[in-house]
Amino acid sequence: MITALYILGGIVLLVIVLAVIAPKSYDVNRSITVKRPRKDVFEYLKYLKNQAEWSPWEKKDPNMEKKFTGTDGTVGAVNYWNGNKDVGEGEQEITAIREGERVDGQLRFFKPWKSQSDCYLITEDAGKDSTKVTWGFSGKNKFPMSIMMLFINMDKAVGKDFEEGLSSLKARLEKEPSRPRTDKKIAHG
Repeated sequence: MITALYILGGIVLLVIVLAVIAPKSYDVNRSITVKRPRKDVFEYLKYLKNQAEWSPWEKKDPNMEKKFTGTDGTVGAVNYWNGNKDVGEGEQEITAIREGERVDGQLRFFKPWKSQSDCYLITEDAGKDSTKVTWGFSGKNKFPMSIMMLFINMDKAVGKDFEEGLSSLKARLEKEPSRPRTDKKIAHG
C-alpha cells in the first residue's frame, strides 16, 4: 500500500514539474518577399476566399466543405471548413485590419481537438515594388495541452506548411496581376 502511495505521489509530482516547465505560449511564423507592390499584395491578402488559391491545407483536402459568412475582406468575415483528418474542422474570423499593413484573425479548431489561436498576415515594404509578407499564428498552451507541447515542436509541425503556403502565394502573385475582388458580400455556401 505504501509503495502505491509513493508511486502515485511520484506521478503527481512529475505532472506538476512538467506543467511548470512546459511552454505557456507559442508564436510560429514565416516570411517571404514578393515582387509586387505592397498595396496590391495587401489588397489580395485581406480576402479569406483568396486563401483557397495558396493555402497548403486546400491541397490536403480539395473537397472540404466550406462556408463563408459576413463581408469578405472586412472585420467579422468568417471562413468555416470541415474536411478530412489532415485539415479537421474549424473556422477563421477576421478580427482586425490595419489597412495596408496587417490582417489579424482568430482560428477556432473544433476537430480533431478544440483549440483557439490568433493568426496574422503582415505586409512591409521590401524595396522597389517588393513586399515582405509574414504569415503566422500564436496562442496560449493550456494545461494539459501545455505538457504535450514539451514533446511537439510547433515550429517544425506547422512551419513547413507556412513555407509551402508562402511559396504558393509568391508564385501566384508574381505570375498574375492582382485583381481586386468585386464580390465582397459573401453568404453561406
